[in-house]
Amino acid sequence: MLKGSCERFHISSEDKAAMWMYILALVVLYYVVRWFRELERVPERGSKYVYITGCDSGFGNLLARHLDKCGFCVVASCFTEKGEEELKKSCSSRLSTIHLDVRKQESIDKAAIFVKELVGQKGLWAVVNNAGVSVPSAPCDWLTLEDYRSMLSVNLDGVIGVTLSVLSLIKKARGRVVNVASVFGRISPTAGPYCVSKYGVESFNDSLRISMHAFGVKVLCIEPGFFKTSVTDTDIILRSLKRIWERLPQETKDDYGEDYLSKVETMIEKKLTKMSDGDLMKVVSCMEHAVSAVHPRTRYSPGWDAKLFWLPLSYAPSCVFDYLMLKDHVKPAKAVI
Repeated sequence: MLKGSCERFHISSEDKAAMWMYILALVVLYYVVRWFRELERVPERGSKYVYITGCDSGFGNLLARHLDKCGFCVVASCFTEKGEEELKKSCSSRLSTIHLDVRKQESIDKAAIFVKELVGQKGLWAVVNNAGVSVPSAPCDWLTLEDYRSMLSVNLDGVIGVTLSVLSLIKKARGRVVNVASVFGRISPTAGPYCVSKYGVESFNDSLRISMHAFGVKVLCIEPGFFKTSVTDTDIILRSLKRIWERLPQETKDDYGEDYLSKVETMIEKKLTKMSDGDLMKVVSCMEHAVSAVHPRTRYSPGWDAKLFWLPLSYAPSCVFDYLMLKDHVKPAKAVI
């Protein structure tokens, strides 16, 4: 009886091969259909306004230029006058610039009034929360609460503040909110407030997406890997690290050893240079798709390191993650393990 039952449910090698071919065909079909579906772009771009933060350099600067060429009416916020002037020179008359310090509510409110007067009754098609910083960054016991607050005020509070300031305009247009988080909003390979801030952006993004669904507002997230921007600039990171080291109490310096900083500097210069991708358009293309596609994706993860290493690692057991992060880690002088 048992033997007969086993024989009845036996799958031949030919059936297994056919099953895998069927699965492969379904996967290919899914991606082909998705590719065609995502080609469609929104009409009447010339009447759609896109508000972008952090346009002095990097992703924000390139996105402002790119969307201007695509025909959108861009409102590019910059932290410096130089950033505003350079964008105006290189873009069409459709592009408007404004000063914005995302750390200050009065600056956010002033920018929101400017945007409201500009878009009128049509509302705001999209806001792209791109402004962000990567320092201070250091081992957790080197930092103070104020270090965390200074970064969270830009990377998290700024995202929330800017979004809420124009959300009613986006609801009116049934538009989009595009939040630039990071693959490090999924996993924390570095110490300090950066990952904390990006985890917060991910959480805000998810809760806002659910809240705005009933109003036809799409909320989308960009999760880049390592790219060559000011966020991964080794000079900025190392200068910040040295300033933090210099203020540490001698007891903490003794714990880590006088040569710890130089070893970390060597590791950072080697790894960031090797891992950082110089093709910023990989990220900008995802941002543009999130803004202009009729059917955008909920999440974008530009960068092969994000797709093939960091995201898969975020689903791995903690023991695997810890091993990979610690195997090349610079050990403190008084390490006990």
